[in-house]
Amino acid sequence: MPHMIEQKLKELEAEGVKQVKIALTDIDGVLRGKYLSLRKFKSLVKATGGFCDCVLGWDCEDKLYDNASFTGWHTAFPDALFQIDLSTERRIPGEENVPFYIGEFVEEDNKPHPICPRSLLRRVLNRAEEMGFGAKYAYEYEFFIFKETAHSIREKNYRDLTPLSPGMFGYSILRNVWLSDLFNEFMEYFQKFDIEIEGLHCETGPGVWEAAIQHDTGIAASDKANLFKTFAKTFFQKREMIATFMAKWSMDYPGQSGHLHLSLYDIKTGKSVFHDPGKSSCMSEVMRQYTAGVLKYMRPFLVMSAPTINSYTRLTKGAWAPTAANWGIDNRTTAVRVIPGSEKSQRIEFRIGAADGNPYLVTAAVMGAGLKGIEEKLSLDEPITGNAYEIQENLSEDIQLPSNLRDAAALLNKSSAARELFGNDFVDHYVSTREWEVREYEKQVTDWQLRRYFEII
Repeated sequence: MPHMIEQKLKELEAEGVKQVKIALTDIDGVLRGKYLSLRKFKSLVKATGGFCDCVLGWDCEDKLYDNASFTGWHTAFPDALFQIDLSTERRIPGEENVPFYIGEFVEEDNKPHPICPRSLLRRVLNRAEEMGFGAKYAYEYEFFIFKETAHSIREKNYRDLTPLSPGMFGYSILRNVWLSDLFNEFMEYFQKFDIEIEGLHCETGPGVWEAAIQHDTGIAASDKANLFKTFAKTFFQKREMIATFMAKWSMDYPGQSGHLHLSLYDIKTGKSVFHDPGKSSCMSEVMRQYTAGVLKYMRPFLVMSAPTINSYTRLTKGAWAPTAANWGIDNRTTAVRVIPGSEKSQRIEFRIGAADGNPYLVTAAVMGAGLKGIEEKLSLDEPITGNAYEIQENLSEDIQLPSNLRDAAALLNKSSAARELFGNDFVDHYVSTREWEVREYEKQVTDWQLRRYFEII
C-alpha cells in the first residue's frame, strides 16, 4: 500500500497538479469538504487527517444538535480522524482536471467510525462478504429543475418558482428534443466524472427529470449516488438554474423518488444468488429470504430511508410511493418490486426511498434487513397482485409504515435488530438527529396554520 501511495503522488506531481478536492459525508448525506494543496494532500494520504467533528454534530443548516451524546458542546468539537480513499479518484469536469477524492471518518488504529455513514455501510457490506455475498446495485433519482438561483429562491420565499419546462410531459420526446443540448451536456458531464448515467428522461411534472445511474458493486455504487446528487446541483447552479432532491416540493405534483435496484452475487463465482430459473418468477430461495428480511425490517429501519419531515408527504396512498411493507412481481404499487429476468437482471427494486435519502444509509438499511432475512431463513408471503393501496386497507397494522418522522425514529430506537446491525452508537446518534429535526419543525408557524387559524379561531 505505501508503494501505491508513493506512485500516485509521483503521478500527480508529474502531471503538474497543484491542488485536490476532498469530501466527507455527514449524517444527512451532505458532502463536506475542502481544497487541499498537493503538499498538504501528501501528508494526509500517508496517514490520517483531522476534520472538525461538528460536521457529524450539526444538521443540514449547520445548527448544532443539543441532544446528541457522541459529539456536542460537551466534547468541545475535537477533530475526528479521517482517511482519504485513493480508489475514489475522479476528475471534476470544468475544474481544470482537479483530482477529487472521498474521505471516510475512522477511529484510532483505522477502525470503522461508529456514526460515519460510509463506515456504517462498509460494516454491513463486510457482513455480507462474511456470508459469501457481494452486492450489485444502482440508484435512480428524480429531481425538479427551476430557472432560479440560490438567491432568487430565497427572495421568492420558495414560491412562484419558474420550472425549467412547463406541463407534465412524462417520458416526453418533445421536451428532451427541445432541451437536447442540456440533456446531452448533463450526460457527458457525469460520464467524464466517472458516474455513467444509463438512462435520462423527463418525468411527470414541470421541469422534472429522472436519471438512472449505471450499477456498480460494493461501496462504489453508493459513492456514485451520493456524488450524483451534489454534482447534479452544482451542474445546474453553474448554469443559473437550481435542482431540488426534496421528497416532495409541492403537493400538486408527484414526489421525487430515489429507488434502489439491488441483487446479490456469490463472491467466489460472481454468479447471481437471486436467480433460479427452476423457481417461480426465477426467485431463488436466497432471494425469497432476502426479500422477506427487507419486508420484516422495513418499519423499524424506515427512518434510514425516509429521513426528513418532508419524506412522509410522499409516502401517501396513490402517490406512486408505498405506504405498507409489501411486495409484488413487477408491481409498482408495492414497497418491494421483484423484477424477474436473466441471471444478470434478476433483482429487487426498493421503492420506499425518496431522493432526499442518504444513499449510504438507505443501502445499509436495505442490505442489513435482507441479510437478516437470510440469516433467519425467513419465509415469504404470497405477492400482492393488483393495486396494493386498495388491498392493504384490510391488512394488519404491523405492515403499515409510520406516517411521520417522530414515529419512525421511535421504531428504530426500539429495534434490537438495528442495534445489532448498526451499533448502539449509530442508532442513538441517528435517532437524536431525527428527534432534533422534529423539534426544529415544531418550532415553526406554517402558512397552513396562518390560513387556517389567523382570523376564524
